[in-house]
Amino acid sequence: MKAETWIFLITTIFLALVSPAYWFITGDWTGTSALVMTTLLTLMVAIYLGFHASRMEPRPEDRKDGEIAEGAGELGFFPPYSWWPLWCAAVLGVMVFATAFGAWWLFIMGAAGGVLTLSGWIFEYYRGEHAH
Repeated sequence: MKAETWIFLITTIFLALVSPAYWFITGDWTGTSALVMTTLLTLMVAIYLGFHASRMEPRPEDRKDGEIAEGAGELGFFPPYSWWPLWCAAVLGVMVFATAFGAWWLFIMGAAGGVLTLSGWIFEYYRGEHAH
């Protein structure tokens, strides 16, 4: 994780140099604010990764004497395909559309559909084809 920490630190330094330069060249508050927030976000990730890298054992790719075979094995759980995110996004689109046009009745229908689709997404591993 030390390599990832350095990548984010270098990105933070770059953005810290670019942000004031952007302000002096353009005088644009919006872009400057976005660059400053991006700088702070990359700094936050760098601090998080650095904190955890110092508290965990080095991975094989972090050590100079690490071998490729040491990284073999299970990497984690990767969920299979799912249609629920599509339906959740569609319901959210309906709710945003209803908010934009002031159709409270459509928003309520979207919220009810949102409860159903979000429940389906949360509980998809407890029933059906991918049940555990």
